[in-house]
Amino acid sequence: MAVTDLPFALLRIQYRIARTPLQLFESGVISRMDTEAPRRLLFERAFGSLDATVGSLLHDADLEQTGVARIERAVELAEASRLDEEAEQKRRAAADELRQKRDKATAAPQQARKEAEEREKQARAQAEQKKRAAAENAAKRTSQAKERIDEAADQKAQSVEKSKQSAVNRSRAAEKAEVKVAEAQLEDASDKRSAAAGARAHADKLENFSETEKVKRQAAKGDL
Repeated sequence: MAVTDLPFALLRIQYRIARTPLQLFESGVISRMDTEAPRRLLFERAFGSLDATVGSLLHDADLEQTGVARIERAVELAEASRLDEEAEQKRRAAADELRQKRDKATAAPQQARKEAEEREKQARAQAEQKKRAAAENAAKRTSQAKERIDEAADQKAQSVEKSKQSAVNRSRAAEKAEVKVAEAQLEDASDKRSAAAGARAHADKLENFSETEKVKRQAAKGDL
């Protein structure tokens, strides 16, 4: 890790500690609500906006992408809920229309009743189609967000590998210097790496990513 990156790393750790109460509130209260409850969706959008904004400011691609994915999921669920309500309203309207026609024309030809039933069936089919399309769109956006997170993790792993190689090269060059100076530099570098590893380990405990992402980060940090 470059010296200039250290303040950002400390800020990331502080932010993850500061957001812990929100995570506890989410797991203890929000998670018990219906997935399409307005208050839950409002919380998801607000939490996602906070993560996305802070992640962008602190150059934390994982946190930013997680916030974006949370916002997109909340928006898509809200849209699905709206479409579901719209479908229910159309169904009730069609049912009322059918009932009125049946009440007024109990002796009318069967064709009139068939037309009303067909309209109700079409309204239901259209509403279901819209809901399925919204769900597929939400799943697609979630998948795309995950791919962006995976890509960012791969890029970070490559950057870590380059940093490791650069450290090896610097170590070889340092061997040509005096032994005492080299030992002091290596000891100082070891202390910094230990501090950075401890900070990363603490931050990783607060991460709420998938198991695959955690394994990739632990593997990348383990190489350090």
